[in-house]
Amino acid sequence: MPSAAARRPALAIRSRPSQAQQQPSATHPVASTPLTTLQTAIPITTSSIASVSSSSPSPSPSPSPPSLPPTSIPSRPPPNKLKHRPCTSSSDLSPICSLGFNPVQHPATCSSQLDRPSKRAMPTPRKTIAVVNASGRQAASVIRVACAVGYTVRAQLRNLDGIVASEISSLPNVTVLVGELYIRSPNSAPGTPGSLHGSDSPELGSKSRGTGAPNHALITELYRGAQLAFINTTFWGDEVAIGKALADAALAADIEHYIYSSMPDHSHHSPTWPALPLWSSKTTIEAYIRSLPPLLARTTFLYTGIYNNNFTSLPYPLFCMAWKPDMGRHGGFEWTAPFHPDVPLPWLDAEHDVGPAVIQLIKDGIARWGNGERVALAYEMLSPVEACRTFARGVGRPVRYRYSPTIDVQVKIPHGYREQLVALEKMYALGAEDGRRQPPYFGSQQMEQSCPGEALELWEGHRGLEEYAREVFPLEEAANGLTWMNESEPEGEEAGRIERGDEKGDEEDRDSEGESEGLVMGGVTDTPARQEESWLA
Repeated sequence: MPSAAARRPALAIRSRPSQAQQQPSATHPVASTPLTTLQTAIPITTSSIASVSSSSPSPSPSPSPPSLPPTSIPSRPPPNKLKHRPCTSSSDLSPICSLGFNPVQHPATCSSQLDRPSKRAMPTPRKTIAVVNASGRQAASVIRVACAVGYTVRAQLRNLDGIVASEISSLPNVTVLVGELYIRSPNSAPGTPGSLHGSDSPELGSKSRGTGAPNHALITELYRGAQLAFINTTFWGDEVAIGKALADAALAADIEHYIYSSMPDHSHHSPTWPALPLWSSKTTIEAYIRSLPPLLARTTFLYTGIYNNNFTSLPYPLFCMAWKPDMGRHGGFEWTAPFHPDVPLPWLDAEHDVGPAVIQLIKDGIARWGNGERVALAYEMLSPVEACRTFARGVGRPVRYRYSPTIDVQVKIPHGYREQLVALEKMYALGAEDGRRQPPYFGSQQMEQSCPGEALELWEGHRGLEEYAREVFPLEEAANGLTWMNESEPEGEEAGRIERGDEKGDEEDRDSEGESEGLVMGGVTDTPARQEESWLA
């Protein structure tokens, strides 16, 4: 890099009468030497001054002057060129004018700096949010974000077991109410592994998942001092009765904004579409809320897409990514599901994005999202094949999507979820031959088409499927005791290979990337990462 002296512009040195010529300097002998013959511009450096001294003609011989010590020639930097004139409210303009600027002076709002008010702290929300089933993915996401921005939370937990429950109970500003939302009564045992259609499978629509009456005392205590509520009911207990009790108590507690996590009843959209039991119960609760005009005016219904977070290679039904060590050079995954390979589905990172979206709903208020507004929360619309490609880019492993009209169950599951899987088989069989006949995930095309625009209106910092696969999925797999991520990294094109198959096992090789999806459903099978998570919550 050139020195500072070398970067200075060349200066023309010309002779002119000066005190330096008439009175030789004791410190700089060269100053006494006349430079009348120099007419060319010479860069001023130590070496150039020395050469000038030695080459300048002299009227009479004189001893050569001693070598000069290093000198610096002060030079004024070029003036700054500003796009706009500087502005100030100070009465003293001299500091700015001395720099060559002509500032614009604005009238001062305070007579002196001492009169200026001190900076105020950022406002903190002064409201309390009531949340149920707080260890579920949606509820936990809301609680984390609410605490981070200063809300107070009253959270209901079934128990304090598991990582998520421990985390929620230790967060600041959280009051935990431990107990069931229903008064426990004897009910049937969970289902056993095997086919959905075995003799142990209850009839569709049965009440085997619990018929205990709502725990009104706990529900009333939950809303004490709360102004806001995020409610996501589950099938533990009589979900419809609990949902109605929660709505009645919210109305009695004068909740200002009631956000209910709902889902569609597909049979309401078409008589040929079956109702999904775990979703139709939410529709029933939504209908009850709509029958309460004072509460409806302050209610928002949130519909969530398929969770990115639910991917797992553990043997859970419907979305399991089965690890295939012989796939490619370093192993891959196979996802078997009844969804048409090419029909888009809505996707959502529940743990990352539900919380920020719900808090924005609260901030916008019921003027924007009240009166029973339905919000479809999904940030990507991807077919199973597209989801595989996206996931593979993140996780760096190949995947095979295999269509199958039946759902294999290899672990114990609650009877309520068993009914759900039976209905899913029936519903998605409608689009087996023609994807255009597959019912929309949210029940209506209008809600499907609102994705992801409406979600982005609430929260733009979402975590997509690729980012989840790259940054989170391997960590959750490791927490569940899986080790596939410790194998050597794939190289070349193996990581981008995708295969599609149908129920007969036929496969098509595609020049693309992929991975699988799976709902992580804890609470029945031992999953160290999320032991007491409510299924699908």
